[in-house]
This record gives sequence, C-alpha cells and structure tokens, in this order.
Amino acid sequence: MTLFLWLLALGVSLALLTKGAQWMLESAEKIGGALKLSPFIIGVLLVGVGTSLPELVSALYAVYTGATNLVVANAVGSNIANILLVVAIAAVYAGYLKMEGETIDVDFPLLAAGTVLVILMSLDGIISRTESAFLTVGVLLYLVYAVLTKRPEQDVAKRARETISIREWSFFVFGIVALAIGAKYTIDSVIAISDITGIGSGAIALFAVALGTSLPELVTSIYAARQGNASLIFGNIFGSNMFNILAVIGIPGLFATLSIDNETARFGIPVMIAATVLFFVSGLSRRINRWEGIFLLFVYVYFIGSIFGLL
Repeated sequence: MTLFLWLLALGVSLALLTKGAQWMLESAEKIGGALKLSPFIIGVLLVGVGTSLPELVSALYAVYTGATNLVVANAVGSNIANILLVVAIAAVYAGYLKMEGETIDVDFPLLAAGTVLVILMSLDGIISRTESAFLTVGVLLYLVYAVLTKRPEQDVAKRARETISIREWSFFVFGIVALAIGAKYTIDSVIAISDITGIGSGAIALFAVALGTSLPELVTSIYAARQGNASLIFGNIFGSNMFNILAVIGIPGLFATLSIDNETARFGIPVMIAATVLFFVSGLSRRINRWEGIFLLFVYVYFIGSIFGLL
C-alpha cells in the first residue's frame, strides 16, 4: 500500500475507534439500566472506562502485535493533547473556564501523583509488569473514587428503562466490532507509515494516534463550553488523563514489559510534565482565560514541530 492509502487507513481506523466507543458505551448504559445493574457498576463503565476506551483498546492491540513502545506514547500524547489542545480550545471558545474548589483541592493532586508515579517508573526506559500491576490497582481505586463522588445528575441508573431493544444490542455488538477493527488498523497503519517515511512510530503515536483518540474529549468539551459548563470540561479531562496514565499503561503492561521509545522519552514525557504544571499554574486563579488557552495552543504546536524535527 502507498503512503496515502496508509494515511487514509489511519484516519478511518481512528474514526472507527471513537465511533465504536460511543456506540458501545451508549448502548451499554441503556442495557445496564434495563437489567437494573447498580449505579456503581454502570458508573464504573461510563465514568471510568468510557473516558479513554479508544486508547485502551489500541494499546492492548499494540501489545498483542509486539509494538509495546506505542502504549506509553499513546497515553502520554493523549494527556498532552487533552491539556494543550482540548482545554485550550475550550478556553478560547468560551472566553474563560472557571474551576470549582474541588478541582484544585482534589483532582489536581490526584493527577499530579499519578503523573509523578509514571515518570518515576519510566526512568529506566521500561515499565515492568510489576509496575503495571501497581498502576492497575491505582485505576481501580480511582474508579471507586470517581463513582462514589459523582454528582447525582450523573447517576445514569436513574435513566433506566424496562426493556432492551434489538437496536441497543446491535449497537453494542457493532461498537465492539468497530473498536476491534479500528484498533488493529490504527496500530498497523502507524507501523506501516513509520516504515515508509522513516519517522519513528512513537512520534506518530504521540501526535496522530493521540490526537485521534482525544477527539471525543474535544467534542465533549466544545459542547460543554457552548453550554457554559466548565465543570463538565474539567471532569472530562481529569478523568481521561487519570485513566490514560493508570489504565491505558497499566492494563496492557500486565501482559508484556512496555518499552519507552526515544521520542516519548525526549519530548513526550517532558512536555506532559510541562503541560500538567501549566495546567496547575493556570488553575491557581481558579479560571483559565482566553489568552492562556492561546498560549497552551502555541505550546502544543511547538511540541508537534519538535517531535517531527520541524523546529
């Protein structure tokens, strides 16, 4: 296949990943409600897994194919995109985003602790299965926290239905199939594009795969900004970033030792640290202004230019 066809395959695969996750989770919510599953179980599915399902599925397939370096690159790149792109665009669009007290007092320390933990684990260039087990335990604890502290209006069980239609079961199955196909061809496309262009697969994952799998967060945040609901934006970003560094790295790492490639070590991890610090500093005033959003966008552009050697 030519480079153009592989680029097209990558775009289609990323679309399948995001759409498959949407189909699966929306139908799972309705099926879980109709089956009268507890709010805790449905909440774990939607609040936890739903934040980063495309990243997780593609990471698992990457381990299956032996491309273990793409796991950390994808998770790190997604966290960078969530802060420097998603939050930035939402702030520019809305004019400013106001943070609630709990965001500064609880969510930031949790995200900082998780980020520092992954950084320390990655210093030797790998993340072992034992380290991945610690991360997996961490995500289980975080899911319990997320479900037990979610607001009443987020309780999806209150929207329970008595029956499950064929349409809902069909979309659940379609979602699983779309996720599987999307994950396979996303990873295959990244490896093929890397071979054709000579660009490291980690660099492609840091940018293209991370950007594609962060599109659900971007769409959700723009919609929330339009509604003036900054709490939804920050909840979405914090949940997604925590799940990325704990589950997207931890769960696949249970099956194989994860390697960290040169691009991720040189650019990805330092920029993730910088993005998290900038996010925290901006949040000290309990609001992110439009000019801060523009600055974050410039940092993201500089990051992309650096990993591809353009700057």
